[in-house]
Amino acid sequence: MLSVAYIGEFITLSLMAIALGMDAFSVGLGMGMIPLRLRRIFSIGVVVGLFHVIMPFAGIILGYFLSSHLGSIATYAGGTLLLILGVQMFFSSFKDDSGPMIKPIGMGLIVFALSVSLDSFSVGLSLGMSNVRTALTLILFGAFSMLLTWGGLLLGKKVRGVLGKYSEMFGGSILCSFGLQLILS
Repeated sequence: MLSVAYIGEFITLSLMAIALGMDAFSVGLGMGMIPLRLRRIFSIGVVVGLFHVIMPFAGIILGYFLSSHLGSIATYAGGTLLLILGVQMFFSSFKDDSGPMIKPIGMGLIVFALSVSLDSFSVGLSLGMSNVRTALTLILFGAFSMLLTWGGLLLGKKVRGVLGKYSEMFGGSILCSFGLQLILS
């Protein structure tokens, strides 16, 4: 039988995973407006999902190390990191990014996956400081980012870019709320 604490952690981590995946969703919306085959959409989602496992794992490992050396200060640092990341993500949604788009093939795909998963490294760092369940975190982050990337790419084929800014704003707001929760608790 699952404990209430485990269910609460699962819900919290799922919401964080959705917030982090919103970046990939919004970029996927724009990228989905170029002609892509379903096979390419599938591979883009898988690569983004893998990067959303690798990056927070590296952050969690570093976070565990820092937590053991910094104690309770690490919790405040982790909350502050989440808050800063959320504010940055929220305000970046107001920018008009109409620069050249990276093609999602080869090195372009790696650059795309890395760019949308960098924030998950910072989140992993703060989660590592709070001794989170690593396997559960990585599975949720990878799965949600992969699904949201697929959703963004597929929806991008049908819709013209308005949702992208709102999804990033929503994701930033969620990260801010979790950052404040860590700082204030």
